[in-house]
Amino acid sequence: MIEFPVIGSLDIGFISVAENNNLIPFEVKRVFWTYGTPEPIVRGRHAHHETKQIIIAVTGRILVTTEQANGEVNVFVLDKPNQGLYVPPSVWHTMQYTQAAVQMVLASTLYSESDYIREYTKFKAIWSKA
Repeated sequence: MIEFPVIGSLDIGFISVAENNNLIPFEVKRVFWTYGTPEPIVRGRHAHHETKQIIIAVTGRILVTTEQANGEVNVFVLDKPNQGLYVPPSVWHTMQYTQAAVQMVLASTLYSESDYIREYTKFKAIWSKA
């Protein structure tokens, strides 16, 4: 988990800043966001060969489940806009959202379909050898 600075107060509001500094362990090359995802839908269901990501719940709550190639599973609840979850390459991940959730992702690479591992068995075969 990455804690971004919180600047402001209750009477004027808050701002959090993400810069390429010691908080973000990579150069950000792509930013994307998802919203309006129905609650029963599970998104993600993939890993990456190269891409590093930070997932942020700008609003609402996102349940992120990660699995390492060694089988270690972790579940993270993202519900604070000043927190982000670092997801390195080789980690299978899924996300579930509350109806009003907005997810923003900071990514280390431009989009490339060839970077995605979308089959779970392929993920296990590739990364269990690493």
